[in-house]
Amino acid sequence: MREIVECVPNFSTSDAETVELILNEIKKTKNAFLLDYTFDDYYNRLVVSFVGSKKSMLEAALNMAFKAVELIDMRQHKGQHPRIGAVDVVPFIPIKNVTMDNCVELARKFGETLAKKCGVPVYLYGEAATKPERWDLDWIREGEYERLAEMIVKPKRKPDFGPAKLHPTAGATITGARKVMAGFNVNIGTADLKIAKKIAKPLHAKKGGFSNVKAMAAFIPEENITQIGMSITDFERTPLYRVFEMLKVEAARYNIPIVGSEFCGMAPLKALIDIAAYYLKIDNLTEDRVLEIAIQNAIKKEGVSE
Repeated sequence: MREIVECVPNFSTSDAETVELILNEIKKTKNAFLLDYTFDDYYNRLVVSFVGSKKSMLEAALNMAFKAVELIDMRQHKGQHPRIGAVDVVPFIPIKNVTMDNCVELARKFGETLAKKCGVPVYLYGEAATKPERWDLDWIREGEYERLAEMIVKPKRKPDFGPAKLHPTAGATITGARKVMAGFNVNIGTADLKIAKKIAKPLHAKKGGFSNVKAMAAFIPEENITQIGMSITDFERTPLYRVFEMLKVEAARYNIPIVGSEFCGMAPLKALIDIAAYYLKIDNLTEDRVLEIAIQNAIKKEGVSE
């Protein structure tokens, strides 16, 4: 049976030429398939989603990382999203006929190889974390790139692979394994970043918000508005509609309208079903009642080849 792993690497760039060269590494890899990518100036960050076999995921992720290390100079990087390196974070996600342990193994191989070949220090996070505190990206990114040289030499912050010093141009990298998550951004009708941060704060887990939510505020200069960028790490325990409703309450405190929203990366079907069921008050909506899913299941049941 076909095995499917998803990889969602984040790179610290919004340069179109650099983006193209990094994405080309997926196109050159057999059994690796690009699903989506986004990049912008205000986060100054490229987020890529691609899928394939375990072997192809490791090969493509490494080649993309090698190219990013070659092209991105963190000494020149400015952006609103927390980051510690050119190849900031590389999670491996089990999708089909693959276990979380398989993805942990991929993360370890990725980290070990990147450190060995490029001299980039690598931290393991999520399901691949070697210490409890390293489960969380926020702990690893404390101080961000600007304080990385100071932080990395502390005994408790020794990287899992590579030297305990930042790469001269690429900084450090985080890799690991995790479940499918939802990246969800909401645009709000104010250019005041201070107010946007006040709205984001009560949503964020470590600031009294939802246990499975990370939230931050960013200014979008070309539209003169701000955005609440969120990562919902377990959207089954913390549905998006619940987070969105709380965001609406917080925005209303400051008379700030919500002007739009977007998914960052791919939108998980289960999350969309939860949203539809909540707002349309549908009692019997499940994945197998979605037409396209029902057709796929019927074809598989009858043994029809793809």
